[in-house]
Amino acid sequence: MRELPTGTVTFLFTDIEGSTRLLSELGDAYADALAEHRQTLRDAFIAHGGMEVDTQGDAFFIAFARARDAVAAAAGGQRALASGQIRVRMGIHTGEPLRTDEGYAGMDVHRGARIAAAGHGGQVLVSQAARELIQDDLPQEFALHDLGDHRLKDLSRPQRIFQLVADGLEREFPPLATLENRPTNLPPQPTPLIGRERELAEVVELVRRPEVRLLTLTGPGGAGKTRLALQAAADLLDDFGGGVFFVGLAVIAEPSLVVPTIADALGVKEAGGLAPEESLERFLRDRELLLVLDNLEHLLDAAPQISELVLKAPSLKAILSSRAPLRVSGEREYPVPELADHDAVALFSERAQAIKPDFHLNGDAPAVAEICRRLDGLPLAIELAAARAKVLSPAALLERLDQRLPVLTGGGRDRPDRQRTLRDTIAWSYELLDETEQRLFSRLAVFVGGFTLDAAEQVCDADLDMVTSLVEKSLVRQGEDRFRMLETIREFALERLEDIQEFEDVRRRHIDFFLAFAEHEQSEAERQTPVWLERLGTEHDNFRAALQFARELDDPRLELRLAAALAEFWEYRSHLREGLERIREALDRDPGAPPGIRARALHRGALMAVKQGELETASLMAESERQLHAAAGEERGVGEAMHLLGIIASAKGRFDEARDLLEQSRSIRERFGDLQGLQGSFHNLGLLAMDQGDYGRARAELQSALEHAEKHELDWRVANSQCDLGFAELGDGRPDHARVRFGEAIAGAARMGWKENVAYCLVGFGGVAVAAGELDRAGRFLGQAELLIEDLHLRLEPYAEVARAQVERDLRSHLGDDRLEALRAEGSSLSIEAAVSEALAALD
Repeated sequence: MRELPTGTVTFLFTDIEGSTRLLSELGDAYADALAEHRQTLRDAFIAHGGMEVDTQGDAFFIAFARARDAVAAAAGGQRALASGQIRVRMGIHTGEPLRTDEGYAGMDVHRGARIAAAGHGGQVLVSQAARELIQDDLPQEFALHDLGDHRLKDLSRPQRIFQLVADGLEREFPPLATLENRPTNLPPQPTPLIGRERELAEVVELVRRPEVRLLTLTGPGGAGKTRLALQAAADLLDDFGGGVFFVGLAVIAEPSLVVPTIADALGVKEAGGLAPEESLERFLRDRELLLVLDNLEHLLDAAPQISELVLKAPSLKAILSSRAPLRVSGEREYPVPELADHDAVALFSERAQAIKPDFHLNGDAPAVAEICRRLDGLPLAIELAAARAKVLSPAALLERLDQRLPVLTGGGRDRPDRQRTLRDTIAWSYELLDETEQRLFSRLAVFVGGFTLDAAEQVCDADLDMVTSLVEKSLVRQGEDRFRMLETIREFALERLEDIQEFEDVRRRHIDFFLAFAEHEQSEAERQTPVWLERLGTEHDNFRAALQFARELDDPRLELRLAAALAEFWEYRSHLREGLERIREALDRDPGAPPGIRARALHRGALMAVKQGELETASLMAESERQLHAAAGEERGVGEAMHLLGIIASAKGRFDEARDLLEQSRSIRERFGDLQGLQGSFHNLGLLAMDQGDYGRARAELQSALEHAEKHELDWRVANSQCDLGFAELGDGRPDHARVRFGEAIAGAARMGWKENVAYCLVGFGGVAVAAGELDRAGRFLGQAELLIEDLHLRLEPYAEVARAQVERDLRSHLGDDRLEALRAEGSSLSIEAAVSEALAALD
């Protein structure tokens, strides 16, 4: 093999845009066109000193000793192809790759390929690394246009990308094919996938087959199932118009929570009394979407629901990772093999270089190859071993491996060999920690779904240096603002925690920390901010664990306190079914709880029951709350319960009873000077009046509610009151006033990301537009509103449904069926941001 450049090398990757389409169009002539394309590019690359590393199909991989030569070669190649039918995208990246017998390996090779894949035919993209090398040496005829930061499909963190600009090259292209420009929540990864080219191609090809709907990647813990699934999903982004979404299930303990967790990842909210399965099925029914469901081995009882979910949605597919197949109809299993020898060595070298930049294989290649062989090619085991390269040479590492990790021994006979090897690998890494690190490593297993440094300090007596040490040893992973353990490692650490007999003490400290977090003293306004709700959502799995710990420790009081403290979060984030069930269970376990704690839990539980249509449950809970307050002589609490009973009576259609209860509650709140409580009284009295068709009275009540909300800076209530005031104004024949109200409301709701209120406002804007004769605009508003209503599974309140139906009747009468449906389609094609912008433009 020719001597390829070593040290700092610049790569040029190319591939043909739309090769499948071209093959179809050109037929037999494609072979000649492809051969001509190859020769044209080879001539350009050779002319500038490029060395061909590899060519596969229509793609080239070229290496240059100088970055400026790669740029000149790319420009020459594009100019030569400019007049032909074949359009080629190119990517240039500079790094210090690992030289192997096959060519090059390492993250720089993968990054260069991904940069090329992000471009379009005729475009040349240049990485930040390459740009820094040539910015002072760039020939005068060239310029580099900054395209900003982009996340590549190797799932790395954002990379700066530049476009080569020169005479004879195209300048205008569509947005790059990067993660920012696709609907996805695929998480960033610290490094690109090393190796796995064959497996990746096979998985992608399987998912693209029409008959494959559910593909399960199987293998032992640490085999790299998750990483392979993520990369395959990234490569398939362009195949699924509805998006590609990752759902991590490792921290979910109960099969019943699988479907709600999928719904939560997709932003599907419970509404209209529908079960989570029904809401999710409606959402997925007509969407071309790919799900990645990760770590299912402990949730196999949920397999029938997953299979049914996929089979009921004709355009939905799923990639699953599990140590065992689900064994359901429609499943295709793909066993993930160990890494090939050269890929395993490349992975070890890349990870070793990350912590020891001067690490090079050189004469250590045989020892590294043997280490990888002893570790059975398991990516996690190799990463753990490579973490020791900072202090141990490969030879010393191999010697310790022989002493501490007898290959294929230990563990039960029913456990796969690789899993036994991995367990011993983790044990070996654990034994190399000092006593203080071992104790912290074990204690950190108490966290589920990750942890913050503050939590580690208070629960586990950690400090930053100790946690950093575990991160460096690959036993803890570090994200932007929190840490986590891989589940396989956490399982091992949990066993150690039980061995050192600290499990009960650490669990109690975990409960205390998260109870204090949930009970943190805040105003209502602070509790409802998106930032606070997001913080609670991030720790949801730890809250679930704390509730379970309290139950295992037979401490029902702590369980009830925590459930009551989390009730608002469950309500605002639409975990209604789970929240109500947990509150019911906690109340049943602690019937002798102090009245204050019990009343709070009953109140929040009743509110969630109302939203789910469980009105009898809500009535029983609210009446129990009223009796508790009455027995304790707490008139203010009685007023709160009466307000809730009024809401329930209104939901049952008992309007006279509802008004009486709400008025009594308002009187009590006035006596106690409860200004925030009065805001709720005015608002619900206004809604009651609107449902009865008394829009004048509704306006007066809702105006009072708005003034109270503004005075106390309750942003959610302000937006809510403005929106409902808009409906009252509209119903009272004052569309110009309604337009202003809806404008204020939709601006606030959009700022907070409150899609439910945006949907209500768009319904209202439809009515305003009809009144103004803006019929096309009204049709678009109706289409976007109905799309949101469907996506969120909303059941509109009666007054809003009356308004929506009237808009539809008016438009159908004036425009006819065909025009109305066309406008609805236009509206539903708008993004929510575009719809909000048009609504705000309507204010002018």
